[in-house]
Amino acid sequence: MDIAAALRAFVHVVERGSVTAAARDLSVSQPAVTKQLRNLERHVGARLLERSARMVRPTAQGITLYEASRSALATIDAALEGVRHEMGAIEGLLRVHAPSCIGAKHLHPIALAFQERHPSVTIDLVLENRAVDLVYEGFDLALRYGRPDGQELIVRRLGLVRRILVASPQFLARSGPIGTPAQLSEIDVVTSATLLSPRDSLPLQRGGESINVPVRPIMRVNHADAVTATLLSGRAAGPVQHLLVTEELAAGSLVRILPDYEVKPTEAFWTFPSVRFMRPVVRAFTDFAIPALRAVEGVDAGDMRSEAA
Repeated sequence: MDIAAALRAFVHVVERGSVTAAARDLSVSQPAVTKQLRNLERHVGARLLERSARMVRPTAQGITLYEASRSALATIDAALEGVRHEMGAIEGLLRVHAPSCIGAKHLHPIALAFQERHPSVTIDLVLENRAVDLVYEGFDLALRYGRPDGQELIVRRLGLVRRILVASPQFLARSGPIGTPAQLSEIDVVTSATLLSPRDSLPLQRGGESINVPVRPIMRVNHADAVTATLLSGRAAGPVQHLLVTEELAAGSLVRILPDYEVKPTEAFWTFPSVRFMRPVVRAFTDFAIPALRAVEGVDAGDMRSEAA
């Protein structure tokens, strides 16, 4: 039995929760992975996985073996890829997770540009609005809103994602000009529920001043594209991530209202698992993506001395 191959199959099954998904990742057949797992369990003399119709989960002994094996395999992969990198090759699979809003609008084009430079790299770019466990779910990198905790991660701060107040010219033609925060209480607003207090107040900032303004949301939605579409329709005004509407602002299809005020921004972070050796493709994409993301209009990079590891 090839112990390294069997351990690699086992680690992939644990991280993916599926023999089929692990086989796809490893470019081998499902029966081949099943055989490797069976041989590994026979070799260690313990049951390592519990299987159900929907999920494969590690047993207590399996968790112990997984924790001991994953970092060792990552170190081996990094060392091998490092040798290839010294020969001028950046290649391999890169799994990246990001929020759907900034991911689709900005990280996706950055990933395409990176692949143009390194065509031997395959990128799994997963865009969804949830926090992920990078290690357990097998991601190399994640772009996150809000500082992550509870994991052994390397964290690099990207900056503040700014939110501004906007409306369409059609909306303003009906409502009239909006010159004070108090007027927000008198108009229809679209926003995400996470921005509002339990009593539907919107937190605004101007310089060092912070105020909470009661608003009347006609719609609360959990997807940034839907917020933007509602704003463009002229049905409501509201807060939006600046980086999502730069083109609309330039074209005049949306305009800023109360330009002296902004909604409390969100910190964005670039994170990856803490392992002894960073794979060259991970390092190369990090070095490529971070400056590009910090240059996005609507991201306030500020003083990067606050980065932490």
